[in-house]
Amino acid sequence: MTLSELSIRRPVLAAVLSLLIVVAGLASISSLPIRELPDVDSSVVSVTTTYTGAAPEIVDTDITEVIDSAVAGISGVKTITSSSQRGRSTTTIEFELDRDIDEAAGDVRAAVARVRGQLPDEVDEPQVVKSDSDADPVMRLAVYSDRMTPSEVTDYLERFIVDRITTIDGVANVRVYGERRAAIRIWLDRGRLAAHNLTVADVEAALRNNNVELPAGEVESNTRLFTVRLDSRLSTPEQFSEILLKEADGAAIRLGDVARVNIGVEDDSTIVRANGLTAIGIAVQRQSQSNTIAISNAVKAELARLNEQLPEGMQIFVGSDDAVFVSASIKEVVTALAISLVLVVLVILVFLRSVRATLIPAITIPVSLIGCFSLIYILGFSLNVLTLLALLLAIGLVVDDAIVMLENIERRLASGETRLQAAVRGSRQVTFAILATSITLIAVFVPISFLQGAAGKLFTEFGFVLASAVVISTFVALSACPALASKILKAREGVEADETAMPEGRVYRWYRGAVKAAIANPLVVIALCVGFAGSSYLAYQTVPQELTPTEDRSVMFIPLTAPQGSSLKYTDQQVAELEDKLVAVQDKLNIDIIYTFTGFRDRPYRSFIVLRFA
Repeated sequence: MTLSELSIRRPVLAAVLSLLIVVAGLASISSLPIRELPDVDSSVVSVTTTYTGAAPEIVDTDITEVIDSAVAGISGVKTITSSSQRGRSTTTIEFELDRDIDEAAGDVRAAVARVRGQLPDEVDEPQVVKSDSDADPVMRLAVYSDRMTPSEVTDYLERFIVDRITTIDGVANVRVYGERRAAIRIWLDRGRLAAHNLTVADVEAALRNNNVELPAGEVESNTRLFTVRLDSRLSTPEQFSEILLKEADGAAIRLGDVARVNIGVEDDSTIVRANGLTAIGIAVQRQSQSNTIAISNAVKAELARLNEQLPEGMQIFVGSDDAVFVSASIKEVVTALAISLVLVVLVILVFLRSVRATLIPAITIPVSLIGCFSLIYILGFSLNVLTLLALLLAIGLVVDDAIVMLENIERRLASGETRLQAAVRGSRQVTFAILATSITLIAVFVPISFLQGAAGKLFTEFGFVLASAVVISTFVALSACPALASKILKAREGVEADETAMPEGRVYRWYRGAVKAAIANPLVVIALCVGFAGSSYLAYQTVPQELTPTEDRSVMFIPLTAPQGSSLKYTDQQVAELEDKLVAVQDKLNIDIIYTFTGFRDRPYRSFIVLRFA
């Protein structure tokens, strides 16, 4: 007994099996990760080392070369890219596609730890993150306050905001731009230093010796134990001014005698503004192979909790968010999927001219598509533009099996058979044809999933999802379709059963005439096929080729470069002029936020503006 015959004789069993497919699919949807594209991210690990004040040549020799040599011996390394800037070294290691990102990061940390002793003592601890440190962030935030100074905003940001965003799952790194950490600024007077026979090294040594906090031991009595703390940390300009540099002829030479000391900021080489307001920028970078939408949702949820606790007058702007475009793309594909499903049902209704017959594919198509979600979950895939596109294309494949089964049963009913006879005999006739067609389609789609390289990895999920849709549609066509046909379709009364009878109709007569003409003129048919194939090849040569199409993400980037050697102040003045013009047309162009970075990555002559449209 075939599956179709079992389903016809046991319709409740067929209904339960279809419901199980639907339930499994619906249960899997909520657990599927959502991405713009399949996971094609390479395993990328970055090592960033800060050496404050060092020239690029020194950074390259003392840091970058040492780290490059250390990580070169790690297994699975594909490429190593390094850059040495003033005070900063960056090494980006890209691993093979099959390399686990966590294991790769662990190997890099171990390699860097082995050469830590070869780096200068003054460098900060190397930072190892599971992403490209120079990659574009998935979210840009701006923190602004009309009541707090930039130094106070920076302090609050680092104490209460950055750490909470960093701990979000999938976030690789949170970089702060335009920060204004409070610091003591010492402006040395070269003339006075020379007059007292002092050098910058003497001042540095005095600062190190006097601005320290050391353990001073313990004081123990019969009943108490006290920890002694020697607090010699300096915190005010007056205290720094009193630092003794040396004694000459009985006179004390202090720091205030050779320098001007005041409270300033640690670094003011970057300027950030949001809608013309001075702000502190936050860039959220995702880990390789993490979920952009999940990160965005988690960050927004965290920001909602933070907004309840922010000091009065402080605001957090979202400058840009890649997840907005990703969500819109997924929504568009889902909409297209629904429209396609409706159109397919309408086309079936037009050609079959029977509401009863149309109900069968209208029921079985959603069952097959929903069931695919369970296989997507089992295979470890995600909901993305390509997997949804595969489901969109699968509608045509899914409906084919159902129509083949339905049309053959309908034909036998038209020849005078009863519903049960037509369902059993009709399904038996086309079972092998449906199986052969499905196996052929699976054999075509599965090899797509084994293509090599980035493009091949991009279509891995696409091929498997299409093949999964064919598998489920075949099962549904051989079980639910004949069972429904035996209950829903209407038998032709008063018609004598004749297996050889064929329904006559205008479309059928046209089709029969076209087939006869093609058989009578085979050379014409072959010539037409060759002509179409040749024209397709010529068209393929002229069509532009790219991995993914260019799309409007409602975000505009305006890079600005001043002449080499320009100061931060000069660059900011020129950028401010452009900002003023953009603010003047902000409402007219429907610009939601104007986000400006000047002095980006220690380059005072570089700036860029991010425009996010509503």
